[in-house]
Amino acid sequence: MMAPRLDETLMTHAPQIKSPQIRIPATYMRGGTSKGVFFRMQDLPERCRVPGDARDKLFLRVIGSPDPYAAHIDGMGGATSSTSKCVILAKSAQPDHDVDYLYGQVSIDKAFVDWSGNCGNLSTAAGAFAIHAGLIDPARVPQNGTSIVRIWQANIGKTIIAHVPVTNGQVQEIGDFELDGVTFPAAEIVLEFIDPSEEGEGGGSMFPTGNLVDDLDVPGVGTFKATMITAGIPTVFVNAEDIGYTGTELREAINNDPQQLERFEKIRVAGALRMGLIATPEEALKRQHTPKIAFVAKPKDYPASSGKQIAAGDIDLLVRAMSMGKLHHAMMGTAAVAIGTAAAVPGTLVSLAAGGGERNSVRFGHPSGTLRVGAEAKLVNGEWTVTKAIMSRSARVLMEGWVRVPGDAF
Repeated sequence: MMAPRLDETLMTHAPQIKSPQIRIPATYMRGGTSKGVFFRMQDLPERCRVPGDARDKLFLRVIGSPDPYAAHIDGMGGATSSTSKCVILAKSAQPDHDVDYLYGQVSIDKAFVDWSGNCGNLSTAAGAFAIHAGLIDPARVPQNGTSIVRIWQANIGKTIIAHVPVTNGQVQEIGDFELDGVTFPAAEIVLEFIDPSEEGEGGGSMFPTGNLVDDLDVPGVGTFKATMITAGIPTVFVNAEDIGYTGTELREAINNDPQQLERFEKIRVAGALRMGLIATPEEALKRQHTPKIAFVAKPKDYPASSGKQIAAGDIDLLVRAMSMGKLHHAMMGTAAVAIGTAAAVPGTLVSLAAGGGERNSVRFGHPSGTLRVGAEAKLVNGEWTVTKAIMSRSARVLMEGWVRVPGDAF
């Protein structure tokens, strides 16, 4: 039997005609220690302008998920929780706000987009993008100075105010503000998270269990002291020493240990159940972005991931946080709000790790360095509330133009 000729082989493997790629206007931005793909609502395909399957499939294809290789080679994602994100902005439908900001956390290995929370880091970029994209009334953008961008965070129904520097009528991106976890300095953007103490879906107490500290029973793992709070983003804080850590760990110490990652997920599920965020453990699969798990410890000297030495005397406490099943390389912005708020309430695990007492700001050590966050907390009718949390980040446009996706992807 004769072997097939080369031309016959090529004909056998001729490509089938598929839907051509479409292009969608988009901007790739860094915000804080995260980056994501930003869209104006009006630029999305019509069927993706409403929540649902089409929008989720579009964002999955843009990022390159689900990816069993965990590399995002065929998409814009970076195969980490900090870089697998999409954002939609539109002129606000809310009174006294400039833009509506919607955030999607794209799973790396699953066909899933989590809309259950905010990204504090990309909130910084949302303020800058609103000006870049022409979504702010030009009369409200100074020629030189600071533009106040009033953001409605649509995922959780909260207000964020971004103080964005402007030079010659354009967002100033270059500056000397240094942010640990980001290689190069940039211009400082101050964020105010207004009344961040209630989660959007139903509100309720800032401490949903009614306690500053609980005994959290984790089936198959053990029982731990925990502070569960909804400020910024639902977060479960535990003591590092209670789960066998020092609080100085870097990513490799945890992310390369599947057994430890599984243990953290069990703690997360138990916390979600106790906080009333889910009704059954199975629901946690559809809520990967929240709650966050963080562990705290008293200050110690340690080397950051860059090699920079962090001195115990320069920080109030140590915090490490899990995001989408992995230890975060720095600190999520929303978790920083939770840290600052919990530190302001005497008696929480965060406050105790920071030395106890009342405070309106805290500087904590994370894997990439340090971060300061302020919070104004007060006791009202026997319940703690926080009126504002403040922190500084930076943002920068990395690329702008169009993203391309196959037309039949969504």
